[in-house]
Amino acid sequence: MRELGALTSADPDYGSSARAVKRVSDESPRYIRITDFGEDGIEPDHEYLAPQPVEWDSELAVDDVLFARSGATVGKTYLHEDASERAVFAGYCIRFRFDEAKASPRFVYWWTKTRAYARWVAAIQRPSGQPNINKEEFKACPIPLPPIAEQDALTALMSAARAERNAKRAEADALMKGVDDFVMDALGIAPPARDARKAFAVDFAGLRAEARLDSDYYHPERMEALRALSAESGALTVARLSDVAASEREQIKTPIENYLSLAHVQSDTGELSDSSDTASGSCLVFRADDVLFARLRPYLNKVHRAERSGCCSTEFHVLRVRDRSALLPEYLAAALRSRVLLSQTVHMMTGNTHPRLTNEDVANLMIPIPS
Repeated sequence: MRELGALTSADPDYGSSARAVKRVSDESPRYIRITDFGEDGIEPDHEYLAPQPVEWDSELAVDDVLFARSGATVGKTYLHEDASERAVFAGYCIRFRFDEAKASPRFVYWWTKTRAYARWVAAIQRPSGQPNINKEEFKACPIPLPPIAEQDALTALMSAARAERNAKRAEADALMKGVDDFVMDALGIAPPARDARKAFAVDFAGLRAEARLDSDYYHPERMEALRALSAESGALTVARLSDVAASEREQIKTPIENYLSLAHVQSDTGELSDSSDTASGSCLVFRADDVLFARLRPYLNKVHRAERSGCCSTEFHVLRVRDRSALLPEYLAAALRSRVLLSQTVHMMTGNTHPRLTNEDVANLMIPIPS
């Protein structure tokens, strides 16, 4: 067994404390934060932010390994493999740069996916209001270290297994995503085309009617989605979400069985995935057939219909259908994942660092409901 600190080429360091802003230029570096990476690298369909100001001493190099040092994701790791753009990392991460004559960075990264590492994280973290592990503790983390040739062989096996799994997952996800096309075709709704415009006109009467000044709220893509729903309102019921589903906010301080975080729910499909995330504070209680709708980073499109009771992160809205004879929970989840809903939510976000939907905006989402 060796300690991680004995395998580095330089002392591990903390990242940038810069503010995260919307990335408007490819010349700006990507800002890698704890919330950006999951158990298998950067989350899919992720929108990168940029640091302001840029602190280049926290720039990432290929094969740097980041360790999350605090919060619900403490101990989570990220291997930086993408050299296509410059990137820096945020201060809630600790960067380890390994001496490749002593240890393969990829071997270390894969070892952090083992149950042995997860047990070490659970034992060493301080169970305070904000669980954390400091740099010196990470440096003392023990790791079994075979010869370099064996490390490379094990890494190659794991990389091949990951590639095969990702190919199968992509095939399954493509089938699941096809549900959206099926639902929209059956309803006769044409989802709005993607629209990346940054400048557009809004008439003053529209501003007065909505009583809002945040420009993205009036984005043409969102307006087209609402027009598509309005065009079908004669053949379908088009209702406000709050009229057909209640928002349940029963909180508990001690988590119960079947805890779900945002990391547990796959984007676009709503299927559950493996995640080591554990509850670190208050949770919301949900029941079977409740729909969990993510309020944080809605562009990730995370919506899950619960198959059994449990508790979840407070970053979910727990929605409970008011009348099961008029609206099925399975249909509500599919509708909330659809492009016609996503085209509404992505233009209703507030906040730069942690963009989310307000309770009022979620209540006002327009849902198409067939018989």
